[in-house]
Amino acid sequence: MKGKMSISNPNLPKSILALRDYSLQIFLHDLLAGITVGLVALPLAMAFGIASGVTPQAGLYTAVVAGFLISALGGSRTQIGGPTGAFVVIIAGIVLRFGMSGLAMVTLMAGILLLLMGLTGLGAAVRFIPRMVVIGFTNGIAILIASTQLRDFFGLRVGAVPSEFLPRIRLLAAHSASLNPAALGIGLGTLAILLLMPRFTKRVPASIVALLVATGVCFLFHLPVETIGSRFGGIPRGLPPFAIPDFHSEHILPLIPAAFTVAILAALESMLSAVVADGMTGDRHNSNVELVAQGIANIVSPLFGGIPATGAIARTATNIRAGARTPVSGIIHALTLLTILLVAAPLASYIPMATLAAVLFVVAYNMGEWNEIGGILRLDMTAISVWMVTFALTVFADLTVAVCIGLSLAALLYIYRIADTTTVSAVTDEYIRDGLSHSLQGRILPPYVTLLRIHGPFLWGTTEKLVEATANIEAFQPVVILRLRNMSAIDATGIHAIENFAKRLHDSGRTLLLCGAMEQPSKLLSGSRFLDRIGPENFMLNIQAALDRAKEVHAASRTRSRKPRSRTNSTV
Repeated sequence: MKGKMSISNPNLPKSILALRDYSLQIFLHDLLAGITVGLVALPLAMAFGIASGVTPQAGLYTAVVAGFLISALGGSRTQIGGPTGAFVVIIAGIVLRFGMSGLAMVTLMAGILLLLMGLTGLGAAVRFIPRMVVIGFTNGIAILIASTQLRDFFGLRVGAVPSEFLPRIRLLAAHSASLNPAALGIGLGTLAILLLMPRFTKRVPASIVALLVATGVCFLFHLPVETIGSRFGGIPRGLPPFAIPDFHSEHILPLIPAAFTVAILAALESMLSAVVADGMTGDRHNSNVELVAQGIANIVSPLFGGIPATGAIARTATNIRAGARTPVSGIIHALTLLTILLVAAPLASYIPMATLAAVLFVVAYNMGEWNEIGGILRLDMTAISVWMVTFALTVFADLTVAVCIGLSLAALLYIYRIADTTTVSAVTDEYIRDGLSHSLQGRILPPYVTLLRIHGPFLWGTTEKLVEATANIEAFQPVVILRLRNMSAIDATGIHAIENFAKRLHDSGRTLLLCGAMEQPSKLLSGSRFLDRIGPENFMLNIQAALDRAKEVHAASRTRSRKPRSRTNSTV
């Protein structure tokens, strides 16, 4: 019937769309994955709550309520929502200045902003945050998270710790003599399990094993270490309590910048997580539906004592690796945590703080994207400066300031790139002769080649077009040539997008060749680690050289496919 929603409507939540072909077998996959990721989320949710300056149960309530809503209403089949490290620093600052009522107001306002972004289609605006800025504040947040856990990891006897980085480090250094050997031993033991266990098996979550072992050791040997019980009085058993926060209207204006920052971070991390999930599953998320779900989750979360939530990349990846098929696994993850709250909450009192600090050390390291820094340092100084300024301001100033100034610098760099690559010159005979080797006129593409082109500047804000144009990668031939003759400029975000495209092609058994890059793109691509990843032999000067190389690649692949298999003796 016209105008009536059907189960095939792409704008419905993925949980509803998944019902079309749902079966008992799929449910069993979702059940196992949901329980697994729920156990993984248990220590993380508590640790994020504590690191944010609130109670551990606030983190658990967020994982239950927001995690359920994001999976039930979202636009990704396997996204897991909950508290994440991205919010730790900004939440701690809000709680310190405005208390829990201020945090509730920020979370609610951020939820409304996310809801509006999803309903108006503005969710795509998050792609206009350049990669240099993203990596800069991700590196900075990782450093800040790790620094907030030094007190508990070393068991230092110190009172209130400053929210600013340098005063915090100075205070902790001044109290270094109060180090607790038992806490340090528990922290190091937890780190050892978290880092070494995945090398032997990934079937059992290392974080749960570390939590159980460390808690058991502290309980059996009565070690003098601080626990959740000694600091917070334990975690109350029962459902997340519903209560309307005590809002103060005079706090609205001062908290608007923080609400915008939380909304941007939530949108950015949820979209990044959804893209990671798409790459692992071959699915395609609906960004606007996902942002609507994120908005609703953040509106409801503070009503149950929760904090801001978004898509969690590591937990989403764990969910997929555990066999998740649909959003039902995310719903089961939330119900698993709810069951723990109802049944085993008092046992959390014995969890040592040093163990949760070690968990957050690993989280901080994994979220930092440190492997990207080497590639950044090989770019030009303008790109490096955007990263350095964003990173420094995140650590030493304020996350909101870092994002605003980082975006401003990136916008100026964008204008500079466009201006620098715009030329006016006379057409000469030499220019015409040079152009002949790049011309497609009169050339016939062989059947084993797919030719793509990028026209115009390929900078942050435009890279999503490559993803959209190559969504159906199975339709491409064995050799894909990306023609860059008319690509006037590129930046780190553009390089990263082409790297991801090259990886997708490689994973599908295809080869990427690039040809015809102009001066600025050629210089930047050659200076990065990009050529090391695709091979310098696959970076050609012009289209004819690329076609010749494609012929070699195709011939080599045919030779490999014709090689006879080694004969082995067999009996019938």
